[in-house]
Amino acid sequence: MKKVFASSRLPGDALSRLAEHCELDTWESDSPVPPAVLRDRLQACEGLLCLLTNRIDADLVAACTRLRFVSSMSVGVDHVDLDALTRRGIPLGNTPGVLVDTTADLTLALMLAAARRIPEADRFVREGRWDPAAPWHPNMFVGRDLAGATLGIVGLGAIGQAVARRAAGFGMHLLGWNRSPREVRGVQVLAFNELLAESDFLSVNVALTPDTRNLLGRDAIARMKPGAVLVNTARGGIVDEQALAEALVAGRLFAAGVDVFGREPVEPDNPLLGLSNVVLAPHIGSASQRTRERMAALAVDNLVAALNGDPMPQCVNPEVYGSL
Repeated sequence: MKKVFASSRLPGDALSRLAEHCELDTWESDSPVPPAVLRDRLQACEGLLCLLTNRIDADLVAACTRLRFVSSMSVGVDHVDLDALTRRGIPLGNTPGVLVDTTADLTLALMLAAARRIPEADRFVREGRWDPAAPWHPNMFVGRDLAGATLGIVGLGAIGQAVARRAAGFGMHLLGWNRSPREVRGVQVLAFNELLAESDFLSVNVALTPDTRNLLGRDAIARMKPGAVLVNTARGGIVDEQALAEALVAGRLFAAGVDVFGREPVEPDNPLLGLSNVVLAPHIGSASQRTRERMAALAVDNLVAALNGDPMPQCVNPEVYGSL
C-alpha cells in the first residue's frame, strides 16, 4: 500500500477517507511541520498533502525520490516549485472554486470595516472612551460610503467576479483590470493605470505570479485616487506593504483592509501594525467551516485519484499526464 504524508490535520472526515486508500502519516501539531522533519517524513512516501505554509522547493523535491504526487489544500501554489515537480512528472493538485464565495465575502467585509472605521469604533467603545459629555457629534467616526462609489477590481477571475456581483448589490460602479483580455458583465475594463486613478476602492484579487509580484508597488500606489481604500485578499507579495503604510500615514489613502502579507505570520516590525486606519486579518479568506471542509475534501479527491492511477480532478500541471 502506498504511503502519504499529510502535513496537517484537516477539518471534516477527509483524512479518514484518505486513510482507506493508503498508509497515512499525519503531522498532528497545529504548528507547521519543520522543513527538516518534512523532508525526513517524505523519504518513505509516494504522496504528500500539504498546506500553503509548507515550502515545497526544488531541494525538497530532489531529496524525496519516492515522491510521485502532491496535493495542496490551497488555490494558490506559489509555495510550491511547480517546475521542479513537473520535471519529475509529479502532478500537483489544488483546490480551486470552492473558496470563491467565502473569499469574496471577506473582501466586502474588509471593505466595509475599513471604509466605516468599524475596528476603530469598536476599540473606542471597549476602551471606555465614549464620553457621556459628548455622546454624539457630526464628525464622529466619519467614514466612506460604498453606495455610489467606484470599485476597481484587480484580477477578474472567479473571485474578482464574485466581488463584482456583491459590490453591484451595494450600488457601486464597477471597473476592472485583468492580465489577459476578459469581459465581465457589468464591469468596465480599463488599463491598469486608469483603474488606479479612477477607483475609490481597489480590490486585489489576482494570483501571485512573477508578473504580479509587487504589482501594487510604490509607483502604482502613488497613482491611486487620493482618499481611496485598498483591500487585499489575494497574496501579500502583490502589494508593497511599506509603500502602502506610507500612503496611509500621509493621508493619500483613506484606509486599507489586509488579509495577506509578504511574510506570514506578520512580523512585529510590519509598518501596517501600528496604523489605526488599517483592518488586519490573519489570512482567513477561506475560513468558513463549510469552505474549509470542501477544500479538504477536494485535496483528498486529488490524492485518491493519484493513488488509483487516475489523473487528479484538479491538477495545476496536467502536462505531466502526457496524452492521457
